[in-house]
Amino acid sequence: MKKISKKAFDPIDKEERDLMESIEHDEWRPVKNIKQEKEKAMAAARNTLKKDKRINLRLTQKDYHQIQIKAIEEGIPYQTLISSVIHKYLNGSLAPRS
Repeated sequence: MKKISKKAFDPIDKEERDLMESIEHDEWRPVKNIKQEKEKAMAAARNTLKKDKRINLRLTQKDYHQIQIKAIEEGIPYQTLISSVIHKYLNGSLAPRS
């Protein structure tokens, strides 16, 4: 029987844990102009989510079907899955399976 690591059931990841610790250590300070900061954050979020470039990609039939199956399992469109994989790879958060 395969042993399941305790880490698999951890409800928060390292980034969330670090954030909670910084809040608990009172490392946060209010900003002077909350409205301006809020607008900047919203603009950054919009630009992050904006998909304004198209690419053409050739895949093997097998890879194409596997991507479609994975997307169905995740409950998302296959193009969104491909975009997510590329994004994670570029940000260094896509780790190889061990």
